Amino acid sequence: MLSAGFAVLPLVAAVAVGRLADRRGERPVLVVGALLVLTSTVAFALGGRSLPALVACSAVLGFGHLLLMVAEQSLVADAARTRSRDAAFGHYAFASSAGQAVGPAALAVLGGQRVSPATGPLFLSGIAMAAVLLAVAVGLRRGGRGRATAGVRPDRARSLLRVPGLPAAVVASLVVVAAIDVVAVYLPALGTERGLAASTVGLLLVLRAVATMASRSFLAAAVALLGRSRLLVVGALAAGGALVVLALPVPLAALVAAVVVAGIGLGVGQPLTMSWVTLLAPPRQRATAVSLRLTGNRLGQALVPAVVGSVAGGAGAGGVLATTGTLLAGATVLSARRVARAGTPERGDAPDAPDPGEP
Repeated sequence: MLSAGFAVLPLVAAVAVGRLADRRGERPVLVVGALLVLTSTVAFALGGRSLPALVACSAVLGFGHLLLMVAEQSLVADAARTRSRDAAFGHYAFASSAGQAVGPAALAVLGGQRVSPATGPLFLSGIAMAAVLLAVAVGLRRGGRGRATAGVRPDRARSLLRVPGLPAAVVASLVVVAAIDVVAVYLPALGTERGLAASTVGLLLVLRAVATMASRSFLAAAVALLGRSRLLVVGALAAGGALVVLALPVPLAALVAAVVVAGIGLGVGQPLTMSWVTLLAPPRQRATAVSLRLTGNRLGQALVPAVVGSVAGGAGAGGVLATTGTLLAGATVLSARRVARAGTPERGDAPDAPDPGEP
């Protein structure tokens, strides 16, 4: 129920939020998103005890998170116009990964040794971080103006799906994000099936996260060396192959190596697809394109694990990971080819794309 409350509203409202950011600018959307995150965190701390209250707070938090992601990714694309967009999104994705590591660390430090951790210190730390987020959003000067004009019709969001290469970039993104979720869920299950200690499983998860962060740090250099399409294909094939290796009866050293390779391959996928989507989209519809990508990600996170689990669940966690790896490699290779055919430059930034339907 709580996860549904967090995810349903963003899934329905993502495109509308993107259009709003295109019309009004990213800064107001960013400020409102930060305010909603702070409000929901305070509500969790003060009164969120009944199930309806928890679901409502989770919905507000999820909607605020959506506003932040749309505004942030559009701002990153705008800020990188004269620099490497791949480097900008690589740093953004690195910061996101680092932030996701702070939460579990706070739980370990502030939660105590009890089975049910004390929530008071955790909520206070969450409120403090949300307050910092709001202060940064309010102090931001860039992105205050909208890009869309009065001549942009309401149905123009659909026309983005006709932009050559953009739907393929969205598909590549959702497959990569879904694969990351599958690894996070089924790697511990694989460890349980093979009798690995909990500490060993935890180490494998940490290694995957560190490898992902490291690959994002060097994304710009990798793009300069291989080009966007080739890098995405190499990353997907490496990650897909590593997930297949995890399903095999290999020693622990091979598991460690496969997890690291999977982390590196999965790490390049998200920032590369962010860069691709913003390069392919017309500038005044960039936030809407970002919201389409996020909608695809939500659908992928909901559908891909369920489908893969139903198809390969009988083979255990290893079967699910191997099936996911095969899907990741195949879908990403096909998507990368379509994006490359759309004429997206392999290195550097593209000139501003025309609006769909314009001569």
